[in-house]
Amino acid sequence: MTDDRAAVPPSDLTPRIGKVATRELAHHGYTHYEDLTRATAQELLTIHGVGPKAIRILGEELAERGSGFREA
Repeated sequence: MTDDRAAVPPSDLTPRIGKVATRELAHHGYTHYEDLTRATAQELLTIHGVGPKAIRILGEELAERGSGFREA
């Protein structure tokens, strides 16, 4: 038996956030930077494997693209 959560789904998010964060974000429907703009940083922090470092990195990546997380 295989664990479906072990595979990292296709994503255009930076690998700098780590495999666990990438995988867990993807399993919650966040595979593209535009997907992240639908959520607040606090909402994303509630996802297992997504910590402050990943949020900081993703915030920087979004800012470079002229975007950001949804305001609380």
